[in-house]
Amino acid sequence: MPEFEPGLDYAISLDNSDELAPYRERFHVPKDDHGHDLIYFCGNSLGLQPKITGSYVEQELRDWANLGVEGHVSAKNPWLNYHEFLTENMARLVGAKPLEVIVMNTLTANLHFMMVSFYQPKGDRYKILIEHDAFPSDKYAVESQLRHHGYDDKEGLITWKPRRGEELLNYEDLEKLLKEHGHEIALIMIGGVNYYTGQFFDLKRITQLGHTHGCMVGFDCAHGAGNVKLDLHESGADFAVWCTYKYLNSGPGSLGGCFVHERWANRPDLNRFTGWWSHNKKTRFNMRDEFDVLPGAEGWQLSNPPILSMAAIRASLEVFNEAGFEPLLKKSMKLTAYLEFLINQLGDHVVRIITPEDTAQRGCQLSIQVRKADKTIYDELTRTGVICDWREPDVIRCAPVPLYNSFQDVYNMVKHLKSILNA
Repeated sequence: MPEFEPGLDYAISLDNSDELAPYRERFHVPKDDHGHDLIYFCGNSLGLQPKITGSYVEQELRDWANLGVEGHVSAKNPWLNYHEFLTENMARLVGAKPLEVIVMNTLTANLHFMMVSFYQPKGDRYKILIEHDAFPSDKYAVESQLRHHGYDDKEGLITWKPRRGEELLNYEDLEKLLKEHGHEIALIMIGGVNYYTGQFFDLKRITQLGHTHGCMVGFDCAHGAGNVKLDLHESGADFAVWCTYKYLNSGPGSLGGCFVHERWANRPDLNRFTGWWSHNKKTRFNMRDEFDVLPGAEGWQLSNPPILSMAAIRASLEVFNEAGFEPLLKKSMKLTAYLEFLINQLGDHVVRIITPEDTAQRGCQLSIQVRKADKTIYDELTRTGVICDWREPDVIRCAPVPLYNSFQDVYNMVKHLKSILNA
């Protein structure tokens, strides 16, 4: 961890030496009633809007107004294959080959579509393993898949739990679970970064463990995409899904992304739900051909995509591409380490960080427990102009995002928290 100093002047010096600091001006930062920027640490829930997003969406609105249906082929950015404008930049961000990535649908819908293909229970191998305290939507989705296949959703679900008195998950415990139950597990589906604790899992290690025991392995990377170095291709995972409205700044409810490893790229026999957008592009509009599935992740598409949402994603990916993901990761580690340093200055008798100290096991989020406190602490923090979020029973999640947060944001957030605790 870098050596830090207390004091506002030091925070200002960090911002002055930050080459990525100008990117803050590329985003709309919410303001209070007096026109002052709020301290926005909620990019792990909804990312801020890049200022170029409006022009990207407006271009498609103009083409729709002026061209109507002809915009599919004659728009400035033809809609027919608009998703292809996103593929290369998205693949770069998640560490995949373009063949392995598609932007489509929304997060949990994509998870279900992936499970149609990669959750194939047979005989005694029908159970699904997820992490304890997985994001609720993931748990609901896998339980419903168990029920759909005729299994009891409690008996068929195995959870990887932390040890008594701990919050973080231990890989030795996962190994033990797989030794005991691996022959029963059809699918391992883990959140790549746990939404509650902020723990970033070793995707490659989990995948290798799962494959050794004959399990399919997938990840929900909603809290990882745009936040940590996922290296999905190298992880060997069978599939992954993510949303784009958190760290990828594409707007509320925007489309999600899917990764399907290239070893599945040319498997038309693989069970899947299909639609006309997964059909061979050359004959798609012949309308009466027998189904001819596209290779790669594109073969999991169903419908022609919503262009306005994709335009917002395209705008955000352009900002990431310009800034460079490696410099962003470097700043993110420093920004979060600085937050950790200042929080720890408050004393562990007052606050406790449950996110891993090891920077390789976390992204930008720190999950903070204020001892002997309830949500009133969070409410007071919100009134001071700090936007983070509260997760029951006792965690404040703070995510300083390198694209638009500053070291002064971090300093001021902790100053407000300290003032509330001392009141």
